[in-house]
Amino acid sequence: MVDHRIAFLKASWVNVATNVLKIAVEGGLGLAFGSLALVADAAHSVADLLASAVVLVWGRLSFEGPDTDHPHGHERFEPLTALFVGGTLVLLGLKLLSDAWRTIQSAPEPHYSIFLVVGLAFAFVDRLFCYWYTKRVNRVVKSPGLTALVADSKNDLYTTAAAVVGVAGMAGGIPVLDPLAGALVSLLVIHQGVEVSRENVDYLVDTAAPERVREEIRDEILAHDDVHGVHDFTAYHAGTVLEVEFHAEVDAEHSFVEAHDIETELRNALISRADVGDVHVHLDPAGLGEWKDADEERPSPTGN
Repeated sequence: MVDHRIAFLKASWVNVATNVLKIAVEGGLGLAFGSLALVADAAHSVADLLASAVVLVWGRLSFEGPDTDHPHGHERFEPLTALFVGGTLVLLGLKLLSDAWRTIQSAPEPHYSIFLVVGLAFAFVDRLFCYWYTKRVNRVVKSPGLTALVADSKNDLYTTAAAVVGVAGMAGGIPVLDPLAGALVSLLVIHQGVEVSRENVDYLVDTAAPERVREEIRDEILAHDDVHGVHDFTAYHAGTVLEVEFHAEVDAEHSFVEAHDIETELRNALISRADVGDVHVHLDPAGLGEWKDADEERPSPTGN
């Protein structure tokens, strides 16, 4: 069985290491031969390095269990790191767009060298490997932080492709192709950052689970032989997992021990789901009707 924490740490370190290599190779060649395309792409990777370092440091806390200071665990740490990455992508995209506009206005002069092609080839292989490896690990780990880094690596492939267009423009005496391609890619980076941020804001503000998931959980509760009804049911995000709360209606004749066993069975059944982090169960004697009026006024999850 894969240890999710170890897999997460390996993928995070791969992101850090590959970004460092890309910055060193691309940035060094860009400065040596005066290539704005390579320097800009290397600068992009500085932001990526910061994002991957934050995911490594903060994201691993999400694998820690509850403690005195965090009695419900550390599940919110990971979407918080992913939100940081999303915000970084938006700011980076705006910066690239601004740089592209200024470069277009400055009428850049071409500075072509075959070493620029070597640097771009290395950068492309570097980011392709990082994208492939992180995505493969995240199929099992399902980490929002790694999901954000996968999106970041994918964007790197586009920005490197834009740098290729720019260097090709230099080789062909059309250097303005570099900032034009960079402007288009910057819009993609901004869009990706907004999408990553929006998804993880939902995790952080206790957004309700999708209706389909709520119906599944209610059906699981009602499938228990001793449960005759459910009310005051909620299922909402607490970080990347769900917090489930409900009142289950059972026969009043059950002994205290029997009621305890029913509550334990209900909790264990739901906590075994991969998407559920915690469950709070309250048992009510069936037939009291104290919740009937409130439930009649509240729409059912199916809309009936």
